[in-house]
Amino acid sequence: MNSKEKDFWEPVIGLEVHVQLNTKSKIFSSAPNRFGDEPNTNISEVCTGQPGALPVINQEAVKKAVQFGLSIDSEISLLSTFDRKSYFYPDSPRNFQITQFEHPIIIGGMVVADVGGESKEFAVKEAHLEDDAGMLKHFPSFAGVDYNRAGVPLLEIVSQPVIRTAKEAVAYVMAIKSIMEYLDASDCNMEEGSLRVDANISVRPKGETTLRARAEIKNMNSFSLLEMTIDSEINRQIRIYTANPHEDFNKLIQPGTYRWDPEKKETILMRKKESAEDYRYFPEPDLPPLIITKDYVASIKKVMPELPHERYKRYLEEYKFSEYSASILINDKNLSDYFEQAYKVHPNAHALCNWITVEFAGKLKEKGETLLSLGISATHVAKLVKMIDDQTITGKIAKTVADDMIAFPDKDPEEIVKSNPDYMPLNDVDVIEGIVDQVVKENPQSVEDYKKGKKKAFAFLVGQVMRHTKGKANPQIVNDLLQKKIK
Repeated sequence: MNSKEKDFWEPVIGLEVHVQLNTKSKIFSSAPNRFGDEPNTNISEVCTGQPGALPVINQEAVKKAVQFGLSIDSEISLLSTFDRKSYFYPDSPRNFQITQFEHPIIIGGMVVADVGGESKEFAVKEAHLEDDAGMLKHFPSFAGVDYNRAGVPLLEIVSQPVIRTAKEAVAYVMAIKSIMEYLDASDCNMEEGSLRVDANISVRPKGETTLRARAEIKNMNSFSLLEMTIDSEINRQIRIYTANPHEDFNKLIQPGTYRWDPEKKETILMRKKESAEDYRYFPEPDLPPLIITKDYVASIKKVMPELPHERYKRYLEEYKFSEYSASILINDKNLSDYFEQAYKVHPNAHALCNWITVEFAGKLKEKGETLLSLGISATHVAKLVKMIDDQTITGKIAKTVADDMIAFPDKDPEEIVKSNPDYMPLNDVDVIEGIVDQVVKENPQSVEDYKKGKKKAFAFLVGQVMRHTKGKANPQIVNDLLQKKIK
């Protein structure tokens, strides 16, 4: 499909982001909310839909929902209600889900996301609390149901249909993931299903304002899958419209639920789209309306943590980081917190950021490790940077010390330097001066180039001195002596 064909069309994308909240117990029962345990061990009468079992709302789930609403400047409903959403499937023991259809707890709001280095705002329609279903487990000759996940609290965040590209969709979900992590409301582990995305996708000619038939793709659990699926579905719909220009467009796209076929690399229709009537929503009779007060909301607002976009702006304004460096840190809350811990020990923001996101990250990438997974403490990284700043070691020696820190993650870099004489810097002016004289004598052309204003020539001369001293010479002494010798 050529770009001219695509330029005629405008994708319209709405996302439903399902986030499991990390409460200790489930949303309507006291059963543990824990991933990875033996099947059907974290269950209760409520989880399995036993007759007469009554749900009771989890206050911590309500608090985390309110925190998210405040983080995106939503209206927090002081009165919200629960409804039954009926569907018949083995992983739903009650044959209905308890959700908030008529009166959700969060209304409106705006998610700010970074798209290609530019901040964009995406309107949220609502977010509501509901319970998760169980999981079907398929085996060679039979299938089983694990109800450990049944009743896990979900916050479903529904966007307005304002997203226009797959990259915007990914950025929007990444922003939600970051907010949830900064709130400590969810671990957002997509591989374990803690964050899942449904996408509603349609296309229309640019300038058209009505919404056309849409396809819904469910349960995408990675950013790469989300981007690939949305792009594929957009292209599929454009191809259908383009191939049938004289047909009634209302009949061309089959509204329904689709899945991604990894072999064909395209979306496949699973079933026709259900309407609200198909789910037979009605008020949940076993749960009273959820009433919260303005004082309760204010008390939560008072203790809200720093959110990712706020931290991003602080990094740009206070530390003068580049947008790229700030994004690398804030998009990973654990890494950003690691930087914050190191900064408390030694406040050289730029050097710490470089060592955390570039130097150590580069060394560890081949090993498939990170500073956090390896267990190197933020204090030790800060000490390494401090030793460079104090000229206890040179930058070159620091790279070797960093290798030792990776080999022995618990070892203090100060101890590593003290125990290895080769790591001690060379500060003897007389010794360094002799080497400087030798370098100046051996490189007359570089000396002349520097005198003519070529700064790279001076850096070359410094590098030659450092090579002769195996990186141990004090850089300040080297610079001062070279300046003195080639005036």
